[in-house]
Amino acid sequence: MLPLSSASGHWTNPLVALFTSTTSTCVTGLVVVDTFSYFSLFGQIIILLLIQIGGLGIITFISMIMLITQKKFSLGDRKMLQDSLNLNTDVGILKILIRISKDVLKVEAVGAILYSIAFIPEFGVAKGIWFSIFHSVSAFCNAGIDIIGNNSLMDYKSNPLVMCTTMILIIMGGLGYVVWFDMSEKIKAGIRKGFTPVQIFKRFEEHTKLVITVTAILIVSGALFFFVSEYKNYGTIGNMTLLDKVINSFFESVTLRTAGFCSFPQENMTDFSCVMSYILMFIGGSPIGTAGGVKTVTIFLAVLNVYSYIRGDDQSIVFNKRVTEENMRKATVIVSVAAFTIIVLTLALIVTNPINMQDGLYEVISASATVGLSRGLTSSLNNVGKIIIIIAMYLGRIGPISLAIFFAGRGQHKSKCRYTEGDFFVG
Repeated sequence: MLPLSSASGHWTNPLVALFTSTTSTCVTGLVVVDTFSYFSLFGQIIILLLIQIGGLGIITFISMIMLITQKKFSLGDRKMLQDSLNLNTDVGILKILIRISKDVLKVEAVGAILYSIAFIPEFGVAKGIWFSIFHSVSAFCNAGIDIIGNNSLMDYKSNPLVMCTTMILIIMGGLGYVVWFDMSEKIKAGIRKGFTPVQIFKRFEEHTKLVITVTAILIVSGALFFFVSEYKNYGTIGNMTLLDKVINSFFESVTLRTAGFCSFPQENMTDFSCVMSYILMFIGGSPIGTAGGVKTVTIFLAVLNVYSYIRGDDQSIVFNKRVTEENMRKATVIVSVAAFTIIVLTLALIVTNPINMQDGLYEVISASATVGLSRGLTSSLNNVGKIIIIIAMYLGRIGPISLAIFFAGRGQHKSKCRYTEGDFFVG
């Protein structure tokens, strides 16, 4: 809110400041004012720090500060860090934290260098370097906030370097740290032993194989759907060259999975593409990364749960490994609660704002999945609508189930008695 943070030198409206702070920390990307023109350099630095904190996770970021300042980690600190990273053990947790810190900085640095090749000739050295750093962090953290102009990356839709760098950073951030480490170790070992790519893939952990497989399927299928659906749509990719159509189709497929950058106006898409966008945004990225959504593994297990029930299987097998009943139940609950939350918030947004359902649903899914894409709706929402989107972004980042468990104070409730089974008719 400080005058120092705005380009005009005036105090920022509290709701605008809260919205900007939320969208940055929750790495969403929806904005009610143009980041590049409204905020000063100081304000943009604050936004960048919030993006970095939100992308890494609050607990992870604080733990990194503790490491830098050489603070001692208590058993409780280690347990909290273990839970935040969703790891099964706290053994070597500080080594993992150090490795995450180094790898994140390396990836963001490489991204900034690649961006600078395009930005420095266009904007000059100082501004080009700043733009490169900001967009590298924003892309890796899947935030989708840019400071180039008021139309995201539309001016770079024919620039393969900027488009491909952004896609790679988004995918890297969305894969998750556990996948990074497993791939790095197995690929290095495989190269030393002369393994083929197929042999290396087979040696990945089952989680890594599932994440890579589902991610690849979603990216390729999404790009194919957008390429076919938007091929002759001059409001999106219809007037582009064949190569640009392919790149922008892949870019849309990647960015919809919680990044928030766009290379063409989202409101110009066909209805088919809009529905596909709902699905991709809802799914999001992968666990233990910077992406949002219900996550790739979650949606896969939820679908597998349905498939197993229809087939009458007594267990669910993925890559020759059995999925626990707890994980199957958890996946189904996450998808169900996320869908219910989106429906409720969409109805609330439609009731309080004069908008159509298609745009309202797009806005809410985008906020809840921390995507950040909009059909030109965000800035026109009234104060109640902005508060609804703030709630959606917050719930999308921490998870509605986490919030419910926090307030419910859930423990292990084991019944002391068993009731007789009742006859209930389902379906």
